[in-house]
Amino acid sequence: MREEPTRSLLLLDANADERRLISAIAARAGWSVVGAADGEQAIALLQGPHGREVRAAIFGSWDSEQGPLLIDALREHRSNLPVIVLSHGDTVSIAVEAMRAGASDFLVRPVAPERLLEALAANADRRRASGELAPVSEKLAPALELEQLVGAAPEFRAALAVAAKSARNRLPLLIIGEPGTGKETIARAIHAASLRARGPLLTLDCKAIAPNIIDSELFGHEKGAFPGAFGAKVGKLVQADAGTLVLDEIAALPAETQERLDRMLATGEVRPVGLNGSYSVDVRVIATGSRALPDDFNAGLAERIGSTTVILPPLRERSEDIPALARHLLSRFADQLELRPLSIGNDALSLLMRYGWPGNVRQLAGVLFRAALQCDGSSLTAEHFPHIAVQSRFTGRRTDAAPTLSKERSDQAIAGAPDVTLYTGDGHLRALDDIEADIIRLAIGHYRGRMSEVARRLGIGRSTLYRKLGGLGIDTTAA
Repeated sequence: MREEPTRSLLLLDANADERRLISAIAARAGWSVVGAADGEQAIALLQGPHGREVRAAIFGSWDSEQGPLLIDALREHRSNLPVIVLSHGDTVSIAVEAMRAGASDFLVRPVAPERLLEALAANADRRRASGELAPVSEKLAPALELEQLVGAAPEFRAALAVAAKSARNRLPLLIIGEPGTGKETIARAIHAASLRARGPLLTLDCKAIAPNIIDSELFGHEKGAFPGAFGAKVGKLVQADAGTLVLDEIAALPAETQERLDRMLATGEVRPVGLNGSYSVDVRVIATGSRALPDDFNAGLAERIGSTTVILPPLRERSEDIPALARHLLSRFADQLELRPLSIGNDALSLLMRYGWPGNVRQLAGVLFRAALQCDGSSLTAEHFPHIAVQSRFTGRRTDAAPTLSKERSDQAIAGAPDVTLYTGDGHLRALDDIEADIIRLAIGHYRGRMSEVARRLGIGRSTLYRKLGGLGIDTTAA
């Protein structure tokens, strides 16, 4: 059995506490961390006997004057060394400046463990371009309303229809989709369209919290409830009272926490750790997961949160949406990041549509963001995405598989096809019932689940609308 090569992470300009934290996180994926106090020491490490083991570098801070010089110095000795920048504060200007200077990726403090591991994996994988999974573009963009979400693929429209209807009630729901498909975006849009939009919207990453403290984070604790509890803590469920709490990757919750959460959703009562009493709260829980809940997940909680499920398709299954998505993302970058407005050519769109996008919409946003930073002209062409053509040859992973599109369907998507898909992948017209179902889904999303308005705009009665929903197999449980 071949021994795995040593992978070292070069950490520059980080304090001792941060170095310990990053070392612990990186060790999960088999990385060892070596520290350098300054650029001179970092270059000496690269030139040393174990320099070839360094596979990536992290800057603990960004300096506008020294940062670009240090990146250039490192790249003189290792031309392909990925450089990840950690920072906080004026995120927009720092992110744009660092990536223009050649940074491969940019992460905002405090860094979630999964975000850091994702960045390391992306930048260490030669099949992916540096920075493709950088969350900068999605983090800096404004929240979108349901009707502003881009996509005409039937599966995506079906998901938006369920999301729009669910926004009209306070019941828990589950959003399932691969990483990067936009689960958090959908959750925020549901909250914004709901009656509790004026209330708080909080997020808890269940995978990023250690199992021994997750109950404290979720439910809170009283002073002295356990060793180290020197003061009382208000949990996320109480903080989100009158609003929405998004539980990212809910399947990572320990079994005991799942049971407590199920009891809380049934009673509306939150009991902090170490407290005999409880607090009454009115909070909506939106759970997310990269895949369906496992068989050993708490059955009661699974039934409660899964009664309404939004399933987001991966980007490779709706590649005809890529032209509209690409134009939309470039427009948002220009508006929010003060980048020069850019168009994108048909040759570039054709190339992007032939790629499998294992990182989904998040990856597409990162690729476009980097291309926009590096573009000197007014339009992106295929020449701005040379790595996409190379990566399309790697099909070892299921998520690398390139989509199959007819030339006719591809040309229609690039030309700006209507919001309802009329053709199948092989270029034939879809069945009339399927097209009608998509129109109804489009209307439900556009009018935020207001079924009386949907029926009025479609020119049919409400009872007729519900009959069609049932006949066409469109979910009505969230209506």
